[in-house]
Amino acid sequence: MNKLKSYKELLVWQKAIDISLEVYVLSHAFPKEEAFGLTNQIRRASNSISLNIAEGYSRNSTKSYLNFLNIAQGSLLELESGLILAERLQFVKPENFKKLYTLITEESKMLSSIMRKIEIKTLTPNP
Repeated sequence: MNKLKSYKELLVWQKAIDISLEVYVLSHAFPKEEAFGLTNQIRRASNSISLNIAEGYSRNSTKSYLNFLNIAQGSLLELESGLILAERLQFVKPENFKKLYTLITEESKMLSSIMRKIEIKTLTPNP
């Protein structure tokens, strides 16, 4: 298996960046009084996903990498919760909610998969 040259080659990181971009576009239309509330919270959560994937990739230990991936997964769920709240408050159109929710679901599956693969690789003895 070829070692990646950079975290930027990870599809899970690339999708996290796409999610952040979508969150910024979507939250731009939130009410101005939410600038320091929900807008800020979901933007920070969305940024945290890609940032933790990148930081974890740079670590020299598998345990540390998995920890950062778990933090990214937590940030993803924080974003999901904030997005649900925004949709219920009618800050988000249903079609935009669905698009971003789909990306979040895909990212969650990708994070779970990469964590599983790393854990299996760690448990499998080298020949």
